[in-house]
Amino acid sequence: MMATSWVCVSPNGDSQRLNLDTLKKDSMTYKIEKTEEEWKALLGEEAYRVLRLKGTERPFTSEYETLWDSGTYVCKGCGQELFTSETKFDAGCGWPSFYQSIDKTRVKEIADYSHGMSRVEVVCSACGGHLGHVFNDGYGQPTGLRYCINGVSLGFRKK
Repeated sequence: MMATSWVCVSPNGDSQRLNLDTLKKDSMTYKIEKTEEEWKALLGEEAYRVLRLKGTERPFTSEYETLWDSGTYVCKGCGQELFTSETKFDAGCGWPSFYQSIDKTRVKEIADYSHGMSRVEVVCSACGGHLGHVFNDGYGQPTGLRYCINGVSLGFRKK
């Protein structure tokens, strides 16, 4: 398999080239672990499908895609704070989009070669729940990153 690289630009303008082949594989254990039965009972069918089975919700169906209230977006699986409303923007893609997480420790980025694509999956660092993907497509300013997140993976705490 050919190595694929990706350029990340930090808020201060520094750039870094990442090799997708060297991003961490998702084999680590998480602070919050449950049995599949416990996850199903906690999350419900659709959130379980997305968070635990790495599914994707249909575009333009999330209540959070067009929510512009001030507050914090949390992982629906464990409640860890992930993104703030200050970093949310309208990417027009049909899913809530953010240009950065609260900090680098809240989300984990994993090379994803599923469906014949080279992407970067985003999971909650506390429970391993699938949140979506991050794209370096220049839409999210000032970082140029677009964290394209399934709304069903999120909760919202209004400020």
